[in-house]
Amino acid sequence: MASPRITVIGGGVGNARFLLGLRAHAATLPEPPDLTAVVNVGDDMWLAGLRITPDLDTVMYALAGVNDVERGWGRAGDTERVSAELAAWGVGWPWFTLGDLDVGAHVTRTSLLRDGLPLSAVVERMTARWPLGVRLLPSTDHEVETYVRTSQGDLHFQEWWTRHRAAVSAEGFDFRGAQDATPAPGVLDAIESADVVILAPSNPIVSLDPVLAIPGIRAALERASAPVVGVSPIIGGAVVRGMADQCLTAVGVETSALAVARYLGARSNGGILDAWLVDEVDAASVSALRDAGIRAEAVPLWLRDEESSAAVARAALTLVAR
Repeated sequence: MASPRITVIGGGVGNARFLLGLRAHAATLPEPPDLTAVVNVGDDMWLAGLRITPDLDTVMYALAGVNDVERGWGRAGDTERVSAELAAWGVGWPWFTLGDLDVGAHVTRTSLLRDGLPLSAVVERMTARWPLGVRLLPSTDHEVETYVRTSQGDLHFQEWWTRHRAAVSAEGFDFRGAQDATPAPGVLDAIESADVVILAPSNPIVSLDPVLAIPGIRAALERASAPVVGVSPIIGGAVVRGMADQCLTAVGVETSALAVARYLGARSNGGILDAWLVDEVDAASVSALRDAGIRAEAVPLWLRDEESSAAVARAALTLVAR
């Protein structure tokens, strides 16, 4: 009998923390499931001649146990001599710092891409360095980059997010290249053959939407035989991390667990959710979610460590198992 298959869709930090918990929980099961993560590439960019993939790297480093926990991105104990030298030469973005070990990953990726390997093959090769316990798939092999429409013109998502800290008012988001992209090999199968699909607690606008914008992925979720359960990235009307509230405001969505679930929608009504986990402080929204056709439960959602993350993963699986 084949092992159960769980597919997770998400972005960077929240996705990484959830996957750490899911991996820990899976190891306790009598029949450990096969775990696959479909990761957003909308944050990707070219910088100083290198192809940078922030979300894929964040997840890879976290699962490998080499990530910088304090910053939430990059390698632990890294230095930034190369970034300083690039700045001295006037190359790259001085406000987007690359760690020296991180540069090694970017050089490797760019070299393999220049050799003709698609991004999915590059990810497979690079993640083989560590026993991650999770198969990582980029959402697409094509270049898809998120741009933010602002009063100052269109800004690459990284410029808006990292340089301006989302202080420039956003009017909308464009996922350039998405409509001409196709899902990376294995992505549709990971969704269609899954026993459970989980939407990690990621920014719904700039981490989930760029994935869903790739033709074929939303449709695969809509027709999947597996239940689709999401974990709210909003707790008590506030974002868990980052500036998702500015993103939600830009598209006219309230910063609440209920509003984000409604934005994603119930599968019974053309959306992609069967179930939605909210935090205990948002327990009052459970009834409204159920009325909207989304099974819901309120549990502690703060991903403080591996144990609490494993508890959230267990709650998500239990919710759909019912």
